[in-house]
Amino acid sequence: MKESDSIVIIPTYNEKENIEKIIRKVFSLEKCFHILVIDDASPDGTAGIVKKLMAEEFKDMLFIVERSGKLGLGTAYIAGFKWALAHDYEYIFEMDADFSHDPEDLPRLYLACKEEGYDLSIGSRYINGVNVVNWPIGRVLMSYFASLYVRTIIRFKIHDTTAGFKCYKRKVLETMELDKIRFKGYAFQIEMKYTAYKIGCKIKEVPVIFINRREGVSKMSGGIFNEAFFGVLKLRWDGWTRKYPHLPSKD
Repeated sequence: MKESDSIVIIPTYNEKENIEKIIRKVFSLEKCFHILVIDDASPDGTAGIVKKLMAEEFKDMLFIVERSGKLGLGTAYIAGFKWALAHDYEYIFEMDADFSHDPEDLPRLYLACKEEGYDLSIGSRYINGVNVVNWPIGRVLMSYFASLYVRTIIRFKIHDTTAGFKCYKRKVLETMELDKIRFKGYAFQIEMKYTAYKIGCKIKEVPVIFINRREGVSKMSGGIFNEAFFGVLKLRWDGWTRKYPHLPSKD
């Protein structure tokens, strides 16, 4: 077993083509990260692959939480955050299973929080132009203008408001009222960033290149975008009416 102050949370649903490869890639990095997979009863056997790796090679570094069905990205991450806090990790990451987020960027997100003093670091596709590979132009434009829409409505300066590649310091998630996070899909990522902003986080966007998945099936749908569109208006209302807790000034 290798000790680590960091855990990477990877939600999965039917990721058998990617899960072993992404796990091995993370564990090949010089910096040691642990991994927590949150699997929503994938019928393709994703959980079985993870459990085999846990038993045969990565005991006490690789963990899994199995849920009863497809319950949504947001609830998967909330479950993962609570598990990570209960197990005393100091740096808690969100990352996709499909290699759209490059594991090689994990140390850069880590150092932004560990060494540079940020409370939240975000792997940003849009901080230096548009850094997206293999997406259809329509989806690139939709994602870019979605972030622009969010910035306009809720008035904060994050360029990639829908990014799902992040590192949180422990105190951020401890301060957030996680049970009050409402959204499950695309809007979840926006809500988490907005809540971090409202509680007083120091946030850094770290430029990354986002690569569209090569294997497996995308989970994106029109309903997810609808949730995000109307969710942003709800978040703006919260900004006016809700009293947010404040992040402690010292670790």
